[in-house]
Amino acid sequence: MVELDPLIRGFYRDRYREDDRLARSGHGQLEFVRTQELLRRFLPVPPATVLDVGGATGVHAKWLAADGYSVHLVDPVVEHVEKAAAVGGFGASVGDARRLSQATDSVDVTLLLGPLYHLVELDDRVQALREASRVTRPGGLVVAAGISRYAGLLEYGCNGGLTEENLQLFTAAFATGRNHDDPEGFTNAHFHQVDELRGEFEAAGLRDVEVLGVEGPAAPVLHNAAPEDVARLLPSAVRLARLLESDPRVISAGFHFLAFGRV
Repeated sequence: MVELDPLIRGFYRDRYREDDRLARSGHGQLEFVRTQELLRRFLPVPPATVLDVGGATGVHAKWLAADGYSVHLVDPVVEHVEKAAAVGGFGASVGDARRLSQATDSVDVTLLLGPLYHLVELDDRVQALREASRVTRPGGLVVAAGISRYAGLLEYGCNGGLTEENLQLFTAAFATGRNHDDPEGFTNAHFHQVDELRGEFEAAGLRDVEVLGVEGPAAPVLHNAAPEDVARLLPSAVRLARLLESDPRVISAGFHFLAFGRV
Protein backbone atom coordinates (compact mmCIF):
# COMPACT_ATOMS: atom_id res chain seq x y z
CA MET A 1 0.00 0.00 0.00
CA VAL A 2 1.29 3.48 -0.88
CA GLU A 3 1.42 5.86 2.08
CA LEU A 4 1.54 9.43 0.80
CA ASP A 5 1.01 12.56 2.86
CA PRO A 6 -2.49 13.84 1.88
CA LEU A 7 -1.12 17.37 1.54
CA ILE A 8 1.52 16.16 -0.94
CA ARG A 9 -1.03 14.11 -2.87
CA GLY A 10 -3.36 17.10 -3.04
CA PHE A 11 -0.55 19.38 -4.14
CA TYR A 12 0.25 17.24 -7.18
CA ARG A 13 -3.35 16.35 -7.96
CA ASP A 14 -5.01 19.75 -7.52
CA ARG A 15 -2.49 22.57 -7.23
CA TYR A 16 0.51 21.80 -9.42
CA ARG A 17 0.89 21.02 -13.10
CA GLU A 18 3.67 18.44 -13.32
CA ASP A 19 3.34 17.64 -17.04
CA ASP A 20 5.28 20.63 -18.35
CA ARG A 21 7.21 21.69 -15.23
CA LEU A 22 10.55 21.34 -17.00
CA ALA A 23 9.43 23.21 -20.12
CA ARG A 24 7.27 26.15 -19.05
CA SER A 25 9.99 28.30 -17.44
CA GLY A 26 13.60 29.16 -18.07
CA HIS A 27 14.63 27.48 -14.85
CA GLY A 28 12.69 24.34 -15.75
CA GLN A 29 14.44 24.15 -19.10
CA LEU A 30 17.82 24.60 -17.42
CA GLU A 31 17.03 21.86 -14.90
CA PHE A 32 15.90 19.50 -17.67
CA VAL A 33 18.93 20.07 -19.92
CA ARG A 34 21.37 19.62 -17.06
CA THR A 35 19.61 16.56 -15.59
CA GLN A 36 19.58 14.97 -19.03
CA GLU A 37 23.25 15.83 -19.54
CA LEU A 38 24.35 14.40 -16.20
CA LEU A 39 22.33 11.20 -16.56
CA ARG A 40 23.70 10.57 -20.04
CA ARG A 41 27.21 11.04 -18.66
CA PHE A 42 26.84 8.47 -15.86
CA LEU A 43 24.34 5.90 -17.11
CA PRO A 44 25.51 2.65 -18.73
CA VAL A 45 24.87 2.35 -22.45
CA PRO A 46 21.44 1.24 -23.71
CA PRO A 47 19.65 -1.14 -23.54
CA ALA A 48 20.32 -1.11 -19.79
CA THR A 49 17.26 -1.38 -17.55
CA VAL A 50 16.21 1.77 -15.66
CA LEU A 51 13.71 2.00 -12.81
CA ASP A 52 12.39 5.56 -12.59
CA VAL A 53 11.05 5.85 -9.03
CA GLY A 54 8.93 8.95 -8.47
CA GLY A 55 8.97 9.52 -12.21
CA ALA A 56 5.68 11.49 -12.17
CA THR A 57 4.14 11.77 -15.63
CA GLY A 58 7.21 10.44 -17.45
CA VAL A 59 9.22 13.49 -18.49
CA HIS A 60 12.51 11.62 -18.02
CA ALA A 61 11.22 8.12 -18.74
CA LYS A 62 10.13 9.32 -22.17
CA TRP A 63 13.56 10.44 -23.37
CA LEU A 64 15.34 7.56 -21.65
CA ALA A 65 13.12 5.11 -23.54
CA ALA A 66 13.79 7.03 -26.76
CA ASP A 67 17.53 6.67 -26.07
CA GLY A 68 17.05 2.91 -26.05
CA TYR A 69 16.79 2.11 -22.35
CA SER A 70 14.28 -0.38 -20.98
CA VAL A 71 12.37 1.83 -18.53
CA HIS A 72 9.73 1.24 -15.91
CA LEU A 73 8.24 4.17 -13.98
CA VAL A 74 6.89 4.01 -10.42
CA ASP A 75 5.03 6.87 -8.74
CA PRO A 76 2.74 7.15 -5.69
CA VAL A 77 0.29 9.55 -7.38
CA VAL A 78 -2.30 7.57 -9.34
CA GLU A 79 -3.03 10.48 -11.69
CA HIS A 80 0.66 10.73 -12.59
CA VAL A 81 0.87 7.03 -13.39
CA GLU A 82 -2.21 7.19 -15.61
CA LYS A 83 -0.67 10.00 -17.64
CA ALA A 84 2.70 8.26 -17.80
CA ALA A 85 1.14 5.01 -19.00
CA ALA A 86 -0.55 6.89 -21.83
CA VAL A 87 2.80 8.15 -23.13
CA GLY A 88 3.89 4.70 -24.28
CA GLY A 89 7.40 3.34 -24.69
CA PHE A 90 7.81 2.37 -21.04
CA GLY A 91 5.90 0.68 -18.25
CA ALA A 92 4.27 2.54 -15.37
CA SER A 93 2.81 1.48 -12.04
CA VAL A 94 1.78 2.89 -8.68
CA GLY A 95 4.32 2.28 -5.94
CA ASP A 96 6.17 3.56 -2.88
CA ALA A 97 9.90 4.32 -2.99
CA ARG A 98 10.29 2.77 0.47
CA ARG A 99 8.68 -0.55 -0.50
CA LEU A 100 9.34 -1.34 -4.14
CA SER A 101 7.72 -4.39 -5.70
CA GLN A 102 10.63 -5.01 -8.07
CA ALA A 103 12.81 -8.06 -7.49
CA THR A 104 16.23 -7.87 -5.89
CA ASP A 105 19.09 -7.22 -8.36
CA SER A 106 16.63 -6.73 -11.21
CA VAL A 107 17.69 -3.41 -12.79
CA ASP A 108 20.90 -1.70 -13.86
CA VAL A 109 19.96 1.81 -12.71
CA THR A 110 17.47 3.17 -10.19
CA LEU A 111 16.54 6.84 -10.35
CA LEU A 112 14.91 8.77 -7.51
CA LEU A 113 14.50 12.19 -9.09
CA GLY A 114 11.85 13.35 -6.65
CA PRO A 115 11.13 10.95 -3.76
CA LEU A 116 13.75 12.40 -1.42
CA TYR A 117 12.05 15.80 -1.65
CA HIS A 118 8.92 14.58 0.07
CA LEU A 119 10.26 11.97 2.46
CA VAL A 120 10.73 14.46 5.25
CA GLU A 121 12.01 11.95 7.82
CA LEU A 122 15.63 10.82 7.59
CA ASP A 123 14.75 7.15 8.17
CA ASP A 124 12.34 7.20 5.24
CA ARG A 125 14.92 8.74 2.90
CA VAL A 126 17.56 6.18 3.86
CA GLN A 127 15.00 3.38 3.50
CA ALA A 128 14.15 4.58 -0.03
CA LEU A 129 17.85 4.56 -0.92
CA ARG A 130 18.25 1.07 0.56
CA GLU A 131 15.32 -0.14 -1.52
CA ALA A 132 16.90 1.42 -4.61
CA SER A 133 20.12 -0.39 -3.77
CA ARG A 134 18.27 -3.69 -3.23
CA VAL A 135 16.62 -3.71 -6.64
CA THR A 136 19.80 -2.54 -8.43
CA ARG A 137 22.35 -5.14 -9.52
CA PRO A 138 25.81 -5.16 -7.88
CA GLY A 139 27.92 -2.52 -9.62
CA GLY A 140 24.80 -0.73 -10.78
CA LEU A 141 23.94 2.92 -10.31
CA VAL A 142 21.56 4.71 -7.94
CA VAL A 143 20.82 8.37 -8.70
CA ALA A 144 18.79 10.69 -6.47
CA ALA A 145 17.87 14.36 -6.66
CA GLY A 146 17.77 16.71 -3.71
CA ILE A 147 16.51 20.28 -3.38
CA SER A 148 19.21 22.64 -2.15
CA ARG A 149 18.79 24.03 1.36
CA TYR A 150 19.32 27.46 -0.22
CA ALA A 151 16.58 27.10 -2.85
CA GLY A 152 13.81 29.04 -1.14
CA LEU A 153 16.07 31.86 -0.04
CA LEU A 154 17.56 32.14 -3.52
CA GLU A 155 14.20 32.09 -5.27
CA TYR A 156 12.50 34.69 -3.12
CA GLY A 157 15.62 36.77 -2.57
CA CYS A 158 16.03 37.16 -6.33
CA ASN A 159 12.41 37.73 -7.33
CA GLY A 160 11.63 40.52 -4.87
CA GLY A 161 9.53 38.27 -2.67
CA LEU A 162 11.75 38.15 0.42
CA THR A 163 10.36 40.56 3.02
CA GLU A 164 10.81 41.23 6.70
CA GLU A 165 7.40 39.63 7.24
CA ASN A 166 8.22 36.29 5.58
CA LEU A 167 11.97 36.13 6.22
CA GLN A 168 11.56 33.85 9.23
CA LEU A 169 9.79 31.20 7.16
CA PHE A 170 12.79 30.89 4.87
CA THR A 171 15.45 31.08 7.57
CA ALA A 172 13.61 28.40 9.57
CA ALA A 173 13.49 26.11 6.52
CA PHE A 174 17.17 26.78 5.94
CA ALA A 175 18.04 25.90 9.53
CA THR A 176 16.03 22.68 9.71
CA GLY A 177 15.70 21.55 6.08
CA ARG A 178 11.95 21.22 6.59
CA ASN A 179 9.54 23.07 4.32
CA HIS A 180 5.91 23.15 5.46
CA ASP A 181 2.97 23.15 3.07
CA ASP A 182 2.15 26.62 1.78
CA PRO A 183 -1.17 26.99 -0.11
CA GLU A 184 0.51 29.68 -2.24
CA GLY A 185 3.76 27.81 -2.78
CA PHE A 186 5.45 24.44 -2.32
CA THR A 187 4.21 21.55 -0.21
CA ASN A 188 5.79 19.52 2.61
CA ALA A 189 9.39 18.77 1.68
CA HIS A 190 12.94 18.32 2.87
CA PHE A 191 15.74 20.53 1.55
CA HIS A 192 19.27 19.08 1.57
CA GLN A 193 22.78 20.20 2.30
CA VAL A 194 25.40 18.60 0.03
CA ASP A 195 27.13 16.65 2.81
CA GLU A 196 23.76 15.57 4.20
CA LEU A 197 22.72 14.01 0.89
CA ARG A 198 26.08 12.30 0.55
CA GLY A 199 25.73 10.95 4.09
CA GLU A 200 22.31 9.48 3.33
CA PHE A 201 23.76 7.61 0.35
CA GLU A 202 26.56 6.26 2.52
CA ALA A 203 24.13 5.30 5.30
CA ALA A 204 22.25 3.23 2.71
CA GLY A 205 25.46 1.35 1.87
CA LEU A 206 26.13 3.00 -1.49
CA ARG A 207 29.74 3.60 -2.50
CA ASP A 208 31.74 5.95 -4.76
CA VAL A 209 29.22 8.67 -3.96
CA GLU A 210 29.41 11.91 -5.93
CA VAL A 211 27.09 14.91 -5.52
CA LEU A 212 26.90 17.49 -8.31
CA GLY A 213 25.05 20.74 -8.74
CA VAL A 214 22.37 20.71 -11.42
CA GLU A 215 21.43 24.25 -12.50
CA GLY A 216 24.36 26.24 -11.14
CA PRO A 217 24.41 29.89 -10.01
CA ALA A 218 22.34 31.13 -12.98
CA ALA A 219 19.23 29.29 -11.75
CA PRO A 220 17.58 32.42 -10.26
CA VAL A 221 18.30 34.38 -13.45
CA LEU A 222 16.57 31.76 -15.61
CA HIS A 223 13.77 31.44 -13.05
CA ASN A 224 12.93 35.13 -13.42
CA ALA A 225 13.74 35.52 -17.13
CA ALA A 226 11.07 36.66 -19.56
CA PRO A 227 10.08 33.84 -21.95
CA GLU A 228 11.54 35.69 -24.92
CA ASP A 229 14.96 35.84 -23.20
CA VAL A 230 15.31 32.17 -22.28
CA ALA A 231 16.79 30.96 -25.58
CA ARG A 232 19.52 33.59 -25.34
CA LEU A 233 20.36 32.94 -21.69
CA LEU A 234 20.12 29.15 -21.56
CA PRO A 235 23.35 28.10 -23.37
CA SER A 236 25.51 30.32 -21.17
CA ALA A 237 23.74 29.14 -18.00
CA VAL A 238 24.36 25.50 -18.98
CA ARG A 239 28.07 26.19 -19.55
CA LEU A 240 28.31 27.90 -16.16
CA ALA A 241 26.54 25.04 -14.39
CA ARG A 242 28.81 22.51 -16.06
CA LEU A 243 31.93 24.44 -15.10
CA LEU A 244 30.99 24.79 -11.41
CA GLU A 245 29.02 21.57 -10.84
CA SER A 246 31.50 20.14 -8.34
CA ASP A 247 32.94 23.32 -6.82
CA PRO A 248 32.17 23.05 -3.09
CA ARG A 249 32.14 26.84 -2.75
CA VAL A 250 29.20 27.37 -5.11
CA ILE A 251 27.49 23.99 -5.59
CA SER A 252 24.61 25.10 -3.33
CA ALA A 253 23.96 28.23 -5.39
CA GLY A 254 21.63 26.29 -7.68
CA PHE A 255 18.24 24.82 -6.80
CA HIS A 256 18.97 21.07 -7.06
CA PHE A 257 21.67 18.43 -6.57
CA LEU A 258 22.08 15.03 -8.19
CA ALA A 259 23.81 12.33 -6.16
CA PHE A 260 25.31 9.23 -7.80
CA GLY A 261 26.31 6.04 -5.98
CA ARG A 262 27.27 2.48 -6.80
CA VAL A 263 25.74 -0.67 -5.34
